[in-house]
Amino acid sequence: MRRIVHWGLIMAALLAATGLAAQPTADGDDDLEALAEELVRLRGEVEELNAELNQAQDRHRGEMSSLALQKGDQEATVRRERLRVEQLQADLARNRERAREAGIAGEALLPIAEDAIADLKLHIQSSLPFKPGERLQAVEEIEDRIAAGALTPARAINQIWRFYEDELRLTRENGLHSQIIELDGERLLADVARLGTVAMYFRTRDGEFGHVTRSGDQWRFERLQERAAVRQVETLFDSLQKQIRTGYFELPNAAIRPES
Repeated sequence: MRRIVHWGLIMAALLAATGLAAQPTADGDDDLEALAEELVRLRGEVEELNAELNQAQDRHRGEMSSLALQKGDQEATVRRERLRVEQLQADLARNRERAREAGIAGEALLPIAEDAIADLKLHIQSSLPFKPGERLQAVEEIEDRIAAGALTPARAINQIWRFYEDELRLTRENGLHSQIIELDGERLLADVARLGTVAMYFRTRDGEFGHVTRSGDQWRFERLQERAAVRQVETLFDSLQKQIRTGYFELPNAAIRPES
């Protein structure tokens, strides 16, 4: 256990040593020597504690600097996702206006539906890889039904609008899901924690944790190696399982690397 040095005790010891020094006895010399040794020991403890304090301050400054960098990265990611949401909203409004101008008659809506489907495919391919296969399949089913004549353009437009609204809802919600991911070239079922369309973390069935990163136009699922990062993501999964979907969470930065 660390001892907290009380300077009042040190001063008392010095005064006692001074008083004893005035008495030229063998006992006084012994007491003075003992007090001098105690003073040296206490000074060593003070220096040791001061060094520990300096180290703790350096660690704290390093951690604060790292958190500031992570905060900046996350804020940039949030801005990008807000722009994506605004683009989706603009696409939706534009397509609705085009549909209104074209009227509800059939064939005039077909080019609008085809353009909207193409836009949605590009959006799914570039957005956070949350169940991309299922989302893309839903769009392609609309496309196939239009091509087969099983879905009129007007009804197709309605279904496309609902799909746009589903995509917008993804940007506002946090959730815990299961999906197939590709990890080190292997496809496996994992639990994923999705935070809007800003970040996504995963937990494999054998207890490994990781996150989604982006390099250029490519998304990747990568394992987390640092214990602190693993504990942070584990806490996030525990909270989502308990239906705690809002609050402050400290999480590892999901880095987005520029295209090389």
